[in-house]
Amino acid sequence: MVLEERTAQPPNANGVNDKEQGKSGNSYRYWVRETKQDAAPLPVPRKLTDHEKDLLNSTNAHTGNHLGSSWNKAGTWEEKNLNKWANDRLKELLISLGSLEFTDGRAEISEVSRCVGDAYLVTVRNKKLVGYTFELSLKVTGDWTVNGEQKSLKGHIDVAEFSFGELDDLQIEVKLTDGSDLPNQDEIRITQDLKSFLKPMREKLMQFEQELKTK
Repeated sequence: MVLEERTAQPPNANGVNDKEQGKSGNSYRYWVRETKQDAAPLPVPRKLTDHEKDLLNSTNAHTGNHLGSSWNKAGTWEEKNLNKWANDRLKELLISLGSLEFTDGRAEISEVSRCVGDAYLVTVRNKKLVGYTFELSLKVTGDWTVNGEQKSLKGHIDVAEFSFGELDDLQIEVKLTDGSDLPNQDEIRITQDLKSFLKPMREKLMQFEQELKTK
């Protein structure tokens, strides 16, 4: 490709080059592109392949770091209700506790009879915040040896209101529903056995918190 400098006369008021103006010495310069046979061809646009599109989308996803809904590009306040997911997941995790073995008996969580509360995800200024508040009641069934005999008992474990980040202070209350005929010392012993559910319950709730952070 060769760039050639040429001199041309500027147009007159009517947009026409005339010889008279050329005589006055007024002129301007411009460049003309001339393509030679051995010159490199000009670039031609082409469509991206599917692989190239995937690479481009992956790069944009990692560099954008946008949180929240696609409509909320500005990252203003956005709150997402997670009650349905949280309620179902809490019940699933707590039922999966299985049974605990004690010196003179065993017990298991048979049902999550009460699971009331709220869970949410808030996105503000492109930062994600999660939280929840719940109350729980779990039905328990078990068998213990009382006065040399096997006795089946039922009860429930209540968890007062607890919130995100408060699981270290979690407390439970245990009540037997059909142990009115038990000797006092046996009732205390069985109640203490059922309080052993506190540790595995706390572990399941901590798992719930970690999963909530990923929503």
